[in-house]
Amino acid sequence: MEEIGEGLISNIKGVLHLKRMFGFVFSLVFLLSAYGVAAASTITVQEALYTSNGSDITVEGYIVGVPVSIDTVEQSNFTSNYALAVADDAYETQVDDMIFVKLDSEYRSEYGLQNNPGLMGTKIRVNGTRDDYFAHQGIEYVTSISKVSSNDGGEDDGGTYTGSYYQGAEGLSGYALKQSLHDIIDDHTELSYSNVWDALRHTDEDPSNSNNVLLLYSGKSYSKYDNGGYVDDWNREHVWAKSHGDFGTSMGAGTDIHHLRPTDVTVNSARGNLDFDEGGSAFYEAPGTYYDGDSWEPRDAVKGDVARMIFYMDVRYEGDQGELDLEIADYVGTSGPYLGKLSVLKQWHAQDPVDDFERNRNEVIFNDYQGNRNPFIDHPEYVEQIW
Repeated sequence: MEEIGEGLISNIKGVLHLKRMFGFVFSLVFLLSAYGVAAASTITVQEALYTSNGSDITVEGYIVGVPVSIDTVEQSNFTSNYALAVADDAYETQVDDMIFVKLDSEYRSEYGLQNNPGLMGTKIRVNGTRDDYFAHQGIEYVTSISKVSSNDGGEDDGGTYTGSYYQGAEGLSGYALKQSLHDIIDDHTELSYSNVWDALRHTDEDPSNSNNVLLLYSGKSYSKYDNGGYVDDWNREHVWAKSHGDFGTSMGAGTDIHHLRPTDVTVNSARGNLDFDEGGSAFYEAPGTYYDGDSWEPRDAVKGDVARMIFYMDVRYEGDQGELDLEIADYVGTSGPYLGKLSVLKQWHAQDPVDDFERNRNEVIFNDYQGNRNPFIDHPEYVEQIW
């Protein structure tokens, strides 16, 4: 510390000497910043929550809704462009862990969620003054807002895809959003059913053991090459059961690896073509899994994964160009191209947020196999905006 102080004094004297010699106006701010004395730093939302009012701060966090009162934040069906709720977690639901950002008129058209619902989950950097808003910890007198991309020196983007892939869907909701997403993910590169084996060895590789794959319903780690039709093998599970649309294993829906996952042969057989719902008897080979005569409930750790695969299938297969028109129903006991149960799948989607395994799987499918993405992994907010 002594050495830093002596160096600082010495450099200040040098600056003053140069001022006298050349008449230049130097700002000492740059010199002080070099020693970390007055350099501004970016802080987290949690740090901002405990920063004193009146402080000028720079905060990075994820857009998680619109505050409308001291303890209420809209996270869908937005009614205002006047403020944002920002948090360290893109899927935060606890208001106490959010900071409210007041949007003055110059920022509302670009960042207000009523106009731009697709910004939910986007990471931003905000410069402004720490000041309560709605009597809740907040930021007012904002001087700048910018989006933070994954290569902008920030942290991992938490699953929100910030590239131009979804540009055509920006600002849309309901049927218009669904149709736009369909157009974006349509016409993917199709695999043969035999090629699915090798694809799943890649997409579902166990992060802790590169020789194994993780099985969807049981969570077990199996050798990549213990696949087949025997009791102790793993095989290719169609999460959107292939009889719900009668697409079998034909190229297209039958080989779309966004919904094909490795599962134990016996577990796959037990699930059959059941709809997704809660309740029933425990299935002993897949801990945490329950089933009855018309429904299947997977373990908690993959409930959201299952829901997002089903949402993908509904949007990807819309009945154009001679393809199937798959639809999610809000009941069980479905038949034809329907699969249930919508209200439960939405609940699972919220209950089990996107994780790193899903994000990596989405990237591998996009980059190495099909050239299309699952929108509900990249933008979880699309679920509520469509359904």
